[in-house]
Amino acid sequence: MRDMSQRIWWQVYPLGFCGAPVRPRSETERAMTPRLDRLTSWLDYLKGMGCDGLLLGPVFASETHGYDTIDFYRIDPRLGDDAAFDRLVAACHARGIALMLDGVFNHVGRGFPEFRKERQRAERDVEAGRPPAHQDDDMFRFILDEDGKLDYAKFEGHDILPAFDHGSPRVADLVADVMVHWMRRGVDAWRLDASTSVPAGFWAKVLPRVRREFPDAWFLGEAIHGDYPAFVRESTIDTLTQYELWKATWSSLKDGNFYELDWCLKRHDGFLKTYVPQTFIGNHDVIRVASMVGDDAKLALATVILLTVGGIPSVYYGDERALRGVKTDGVGGDDAVRPEYPETPAGLGTQGEWMYELIGRLAAIRKARPWMTDATTSPTLLENRHYAYDVIARDGGARLHVDMDLDATPHADISEGGKLLLHVGYRA
Repeated sequence: MRDMSQRIWWQVYPLGFCGAPVRPRSETERAMTPRLDRLTSWLDYLKGMGCDGLLLGPVFASETHGYDTIDFYRIDPRLGDDAAFDRLVAACHARGIALMLDGVFNHVGRGFPEFRKERQRAERDVEAGRPPAHQDDDMFRFILDEDGKLDYAKFEGHDILPAFDHGSPRVADLVADVMVHWMRRGVDAWRLDASTSVPAGFWAKVLPRVRREFPDAWFLGEAIHGDYPAFVRESTIDTLTQYELWKATWSSLKDGNFYELDWCLKRHDGFLKTYVPQTFIGNHDVIRVASMVGDDAKLALATVILLTVGGIPSVYYGDERALRGVKTDGVGGDDAVRPEYPETPAGLGTQGEWMYELIGRLAAIRKARPWMTDATTSPTLLENRHYAYDVIARDGGARLHVDMDLDATPHADISEGGKLLLHVGYRA
C-alpha cells in the first residue's frame, strides 16, 4: 500500500456512526449485531471526496463508549464479530483504502479481567491490614488514599478508566501482541490514544517489536500539549496530532486574527523538519468546526487551510457535510459530535453537498502534488483579516499560492504559476 503519510483519512467513531447503544442498559443492547457492515456502504463515498484512508475509533469489546476496553482481542459485539471485521477489511483493501484502528493502550475498563483479578488481591491485602502488594508483573497499581481506602491509578482521574502500569513487562507484551494480532488480520496503521500520557520509552520498546513483523506499520500518536518533536524522536512514533494548528485555524477565522495562524504555521514548519504532523479541523473529542467558526464561508476556508498546508490531513465524519455539534461536559456530552449516520449516503440527502464537493476538489489538487505532504508555508501578505501564503515544496522546486480574505464575503483563491486553480467562496 502507498505510504500512509500520503493519504487523506476519513475519521469515523464507529459506535456512534453505526447507531450502536453507547451506554447499553441491557444484555439485549449488547447482543452481537454486525453493524460494521454499514460502513461498507460508505467506502465509495469516502473515495468520492478524495480520501483513501479510514481511521476508525474504538472497535474492541468495551463497557460503554469504546475507550473502556475489556477485551482487546474481540470486536465489540455491538459492532459485530471477527467475520464482520474481516468483511470490512476486505472491502477497504479492494478499494485501495488503508485501515487504521484506535489503540487505547493507556487505560482499560473496570471489567478488564486482569484489573479485576489484581483488584481482588489488593482488597484481600487491605482486609488483612496490610497495604496492597505490588508484584513485578502486575499490570495496574493499587494504593491507599488519604482515608486509608483502596484506590488505583486512573486516566485523568476517571474512576471507570484504570490506567495501565507501563513499567510492567506484561503490559508491553500485551500491547505489542494486540497490534500484531490485528495487523495479521489486515490492519494497516494504528492511532495511539493519549499517547503522550504514556512514557515515550514504552513506545520505543513496543513499536519496534511490531515493526519486526510489519516493517511498514505506521503509528499516529494523540498529543495535545508538550514537546512534539522530542516525543516523536524518543518514542519512534511516526506522527502526532497537531492540536496547535487545529486551534489556530478555527480561532483565526472566528476572531479575524490571521496573526495567530501565521505564528502557528511557523511552528508547524519547525515540526516538519522532524516529522509530518497529522492535521485536522475536527475529531471525536472537540466541538464541530462549523459550530466554532459560525458560518459556512469560514468553514470553507478552514478546509482550505487543512488541505493546502503540509501534514497528513483527516476529515471527521459529518464535517464533510458541514454538520454542527457542541460537545459538553458530563455523561452524554460527546453524543452531539458522535452522531449516527444513515444506512447509505443517499440518506443524507443534499445536506452539505457543497462541502463534500469542496473537499473533493481540494483533495484532487493535493493528490496531484504529493510534494504538499511535507511542504512549508511562507506568508506573502499578513493582516488581521487578509492572509496570503505560498506553499513550497521541500526542494523548493514547486509552489502554490493561497490568498484568503475575510472581508465582505470570506473567500480564498488557490493558484499555481499565476493560474487560478480554485476559487473558494460561499458554498464553494
